[in-house]
Amino acid sequence: MFEDLRLVSLSHVNDPARVSVFPGDPPFELETVATLEADGYYLRAVRGGEHTGTHWGAPGHFTAGGLLADELTPADLFRPAVKVDVRAACAVDPDHAVTIADLEAWERRHGRIPAESVVIIWTGWEERFGSAAFERHPGFAPETVRWLVESGRLGERGGTGTDAFSPDVSSDTGFAVSKLVHQRRRISLEVLANLTDLPATGAWVLCGGQINRAGSGSTALIYGVLPPGS
Repeated sequence: MFEDLRLVSLSHVNDPARVSVFPGDPPFELETVATLEADGYYLRAVRGGEHTGTHWGAPGHFTAGGLLADELTPADLFRPAVKVDVRAACAVDPDHAVTIADLEAWERRHGRIPAESVVIIWTGWEERFGSAAFERHPGFAPETVRWLVESGRLGERGGTGTDAFSPDVSSDTGFAVSKLVHQRRRISLEVLANLTDLPATGAWVLCGGQINRAGSGSTALIYGVLPPGS
């Protein structure tokens, strides 16, 4: 059974020359501190925020008293996933806020979003990664995430995902969507890559990364786990 599963990487490479850093976050730096020639081994120091590049956010990132990275379990970081293709709308309007109607249209084609899923919007922003155009981006409308929560589609676990900086539309400086997502045991996957390789339904997401003490989340290797035949 397991040999039939397939993994796809949903993560960008963190390259200081290219990585997009959220405005106000610390710059990303790699410094060589040991070389094979001088020390017999190669090692670099990594400096950056916990949310640099592809990453996931823990509930405590936006919720006072919420669970932090070292308080989550593997089950919180391994969730069923659906992908909603909103690229056409986002290409027309970079401030597009994904609506309940967008998700209902997806469900008419693919069926109800499974309970406690990560709902990933495919905005097309991966193509803008590393450029100034990445900063302005689409997201979810707050009422859409409220509907996902209240209907049980996100549930106790689950969350949202995007290939952009945040589940919030960039013009929302109050982070209304993030504050809704980061309740209970829910997570947010951000700056995803290679969403073309993730099917609309049937896959799971597996989130790695550093588990820092009291971490707000982690820069991460995030994998799509694809079912046989996908």
